[in-house]
Amino acid sequence: MSTAPAAPVAATSLHSGKREIRIISHSNLFYWWPVWAVGFLMGMISFFSGSVMAVVPHGSTWKGESEGNKVQYVLETKNPTSDATPPEPLHLSVSNSKNPGVLFCVVLLLVIVITNVPLRGLWSAIVIGVLIFLSIIFALAGWWDSILNALGRLDIRINTGGYMTIATVLLALWLLVFFLFDEQIYMVFSPGQLRVRLEIGEAETAYDTTGMTIQKQRSDLFRHWVLGLGSGDLIVRTSGAQVHQFDMPNVLFLGRKVREIEEMLRSRQVMAG
Repeated sequence: MSTAPAAPVAATSLHSGKREIRIISHSNLFYWWPVWAVGFLMGMISFFSGSVMAVVPHGSTWKGESEGNKVQYVLETKNPTSDATPPEPLHLSVSNSKNPGVLFCVVLLLVIVITNVPLRGLWSAIVIGVLIFLSIIFALAGWWDSILNALGRLDIRINTGGYMTIATVLLALWLLVFFLFDEQIYMVFSPGQLRVRLEIGEAETAYDTTGMTIQKQRSDLFRHWVLGLGSGDLIVRTSGAQVHQFDMPNVLFLGRKVREIEEMLRSRQVMAG
């Protein structure tokens, strides 16, 4: 936890540091970057695998016929019809392995859980401890072989178009929200003043920083460090007759910014004294 202002330790010139420190509150969509990144990667793997997908009637079988150096696959169906139309050329690129589809689904489900189930402080340690404890129990009971065999039979396949559609749409939304909408919700610290805008389109509100406190909430290990790469949640409280509290979730590089804000507030306190 960090609070400010702290007792001044040394006089620092206000002109030697930043004149403004801007805090941007990002939406939870920021933490979804692994989904579109893995989606593009699995899409490229599927495209360059050299395999294609065919959709055939239920109960059909394939029979390979060799013609020189080529193998021709002939579809045999139990209920052929005379008016059946010739199939379209096979063009749905898909990986010849089930691993890309399984990996993509695992990443997607983990991101959904991490971004919707907060695990701060002690809860993060409890979850990690439970996972380690269960892993040991499963190993001693000899259950891992059965679990891995069951997972080995799991077959999830998505063609290149599926991966690329999901990844492209999600990336477009991610860029739009990150660089446009999130930029409209912010607070700006400057010597002696805090300017805040908490809703898109509303006007800024200014507050005096005298007696103001800032608090960095306990980090969510999985959300802030695994997906957020060092992000965090910030709480700011004003002083005076009317106390206001502002919650700014999902702030990138929060630790460094909190130190800069504390230094600015200490510098103003020294100059004012």
